[in-house]
Amino acid sequence: MYGKKGIALAGAIVGALAVALVVLGNPVNMGICVVCFIRDTAGALGLHRAAVVQYIRPEIVGIALGAWLVSLTSGDFRVRGGSAPLTRLILGFFVVIGALMFLGCPLRMVLRLAGGDLTAVFGLLGFTAGILIGVGFFNKGFTLQRTYSLPKTEGYLFPAVQVALLILLLTAPAFIFFSTEGPGSLHAPILASLAAGLIVGGLAQRSRLCMVGGIRDVVLFKDAHLITGFAAIFVAALVGNLLTGNFRLGFSGQPVAHTDWLWNFLGMLLAGLGSVLLGGCPLRQIVLAAEGNIDSAITFLGMLLGAAFAHNFGLAASGAGATANGKAATIIGLAVALAIGFLNMERAEVSMKGDVTVGS
Repeated sequence: MYGKKGIALAGAIVGALAVALVVLGNPVNMGICVVCFIRDTAGALGLHRAAVVQYIRPEIVGIALGAWLVSLTSGDFRVRGGSAPLTRLILGFFVVIGALMFLGCPLRMVLRLAGGDLTAVFGLLGFTAGILIGVGFFNKGFTLQRTYSLPKTEGYLFPAVQVALLILLLTAPAFIFFSTEGPGSLHAPILASLAAGLIVGGLAQRSRLCMVGGIRDVVLFKDAHLITGFAAIFVAALVGNLLTGNFRLGFSGQPVAHTDWLWNFLGMLLAGLGSVLLGGCPLRQIVLAAEGNIDSAITFLGMLLGAAFAHNFGLAASGAGATANGKAATIIGLAVALAIGFLNMERAEVSMKGDVTVGS
């Protein structure tokens, strides 16, 4: 899975699974959307009360458990943490704010494009611009510092939480919320969603699938290896949508999308900038958390918190467009992400004794 053919195959399978999940009941152009599914899960847990987006998405559980199981067998499960965890939580929070302004994560952005949604072009431009800004910070020495080894039991907590979520989904206790209308009510059968998630998680773990890393590597190293995976997702989803009748080319009338191009651009600008500073997109963060990276698990909690805030305070966009609160939150998020970028650049500083030291 490490070569170009391997990552292309992984991407093609992910794209095909996304189309299959739509056929089985998921919302159109939302076969797999990490941020949307985190938002739905937050709603199911009662962290927000937007009744149309409440459902524990088994795809998220599957991605985490699939990546965890494969990392155990491949020897990639290494428990570590301590790399600016609070900063990562804040960045995860604002990545979701930006993504919900656009109405989708980087993976859904590609799936929307493959469904003919031309509004996603502005999201792609913003996402790329955010990554380019982040690359500029890396060229100036940006770092969130190193991680440290932690007890192995710490690494089992994130998969355990996912198992607990699956149990809550299957048992459906009274305190868990389930949408009866809207996107949250549209979902494939649990076993199909879980199986697809397990496959996606395993493939993402072995191939290192990440759109942020793909664009970053093209810019920094002229290496198109990682971006090949997302190109394959696009092609497979495009073919699948054409075959299933879910391709609709245009700007207006697209499912779970709006035509406010500026805020599509700025939302994904924030998501791209935050993701590159974190070292990976939302999908990659779940995979890393499953591999034992506790900082990525903290990032996941930040994304869950961001999803709850987005719907509790009217920050998320809708088909009608961006809200005033959402616009303000996106601008604040961009300011915070830029500040984090500047404050974490390592600079050579000359001390009063004339010695050169490196600080942040």
